[in-house]
Amino acid sequence: MKKLSKAILVWLLAGSAMAFADASKTNDLPRSDPEAQGIPSKAIQAFVEAAEAKIDAVHSLMVVRHGRVVAEGWWTPYGKNDPHVMYSLSKSFTSTAVGLAIAEGKLTLDDSVLSAFPEDAPATVSDNLKGMRLRDLLRMNTGQHADDVSAFRFDLDDKLTRVFLSLPVLHKPGTHFWYNTPATYMASAMVQKATGQTVLDYLRPRLFDPLGITGQTWDASKQGITLGGFGLRIRTEDIARFGQLYLQKGEWQGKRLLSAEWIAEATARQTSNGSSPTSDWEQGYGYQFWRCRHGLYRGDGAFGQFCIVMEKQDAVVAITSGTRDLAGVMNLVWEHILPALDAKPLPADKASVTKLRQKLASLSLPPQPGDATKPLAAQVSGKRYVFPANDAKLESMTVEFGADGAVIRARQDGHDTRIPAGRAWQRGDTLLTLGIPEKVAGTGAWTADDTFTAKLAAYETPFVQTVALQWKGEELLVDTEYNVAFGERKRPRLVGKLESK
Repeated sequence: MKKLSKAILVWLLAGSAMAFADASKTNDLPRSDPEAQGIPSKAIQAFVEAAEAKIDAVHSLMVVRHGRVVAEGWWTPYGKNDPHVMYSLSKSFTSTAVGLAIAEGKLTLDDSVLSAFPEDAPATVSDNLKGMRLRDLLRMNTGQHADDVSAFRFDLDDKLTRVFLSLPVLHKPGTHFWYNTPATYMASAMVQKATGQTVLDYLRPRLFDPLGITGQTWDASKQGITLGGFGLRIRTEDIARFGQLYLQKGEWQGKRLLSAEWIAEATARQTSNGSSPTSDWEQGYGYQFWRCRHGLYRGDGAFGQFCIVMEKQDAVVAITSGTRDLAGVMNLVWEHILPALDAKPLPADKASVTKLRQKLASLSLPPQPGDATKPLAAQVSGKRYVFPANDAKLESMTVEFGADGAVIRARQDGHDTRIPAGRAWQRGDTLLTLGIPEKVAGTGAWTADDTFTAKLAAYETPFVQTVALQWKGEELLVDTEYNVAFGERKRPRLVGKLESK
């Protein structure tokens, strides 16, 4: 276990009293011991230990019971104040924007998608396209097929609303479930058309500001429309606040932000998406919310971003991750947390509370295993290797070895970057991660006599690159593999040549 700082020890001794005081100062949710809210600390500890043993990378966890945070933790290099990309969990926020616009009389669920963008209509309009409504976008019942939707790309220069309306609609809308992110983009576009604001700007005074959510960003298309189905970045506690708002039927600190009727409708089973009783993806779909087993519902995003709402149990679980096993994450919640939620407070268990908090305060993704140094380190340290043109846009690389590990200096896409890669995680500069500049933390070690391997975590995303640097004569071979990706995780080998002097 890492040595605990004096501040953490004070926290452990002060308990929930300090938590409530801190919450009132920072606008955070109030804190509490788990037992006071009817959940054993041992159950949460069991979840954390199981997640570390069975899931490749959970990045953060927050458990809220009766409106109070009973457990929270971030796996280094991920941190409490870091935003994390939400991927499709963004969809639930877009749905909320639709609900607010409906409450303000700017939209209805029966609004025609085609009528919202008459200037983008194709030359030939099918009856199915004419019949597509806003509610069909929300419940993923647009009537389109996967092969047709795959022609829609978010990086197109063409007007994306026009592209969407040009896609074939082979089924009558409302009769064929097919999960597709372009539908959410169109819902976002309809909000913008009706309100004159992007979904991001529209939600800021109506949702984000009242919930105390700050620093959020949301990517937009080249036409200036919030992407809707992905692209939102918020903190773990922001996810929890959002879930708590839904749990409280739209009320927040005595004010109504969202109608209870909308929440009930948006999170109900609006369409069937399968019949397996053991799958959390076949329990029905609402308006950009998934129904779960056990009568629960959630917003979720690729690689394990979760906002799980347990209405009957009065609880919310917020999780960020970088995993390919989304079902595994939820199964651990159902196994360890859900059955442990008691209707009444439990007897105090300070020993278990202290043990849990110590565990949560010392969480870390495993650093790169291996040796601290090899004889080759002194020979290659500081030497610059130059790469021919490549898709990773890596131009040159220098690795400097010292007593504290290594520092990787790279020139990528015209920019110089510095990433520490020592025995423990350290934060560095930005690095292109799947083509996007992201803040990166690194750790590294020698994994063979001629190979230094670094883990590079883009800590506002699910992505961690494992980069093996192998020296062969005057060449530096670079092999990169991602923990998760939408396509191939392993990238083509890059070969750099020692710079001639």
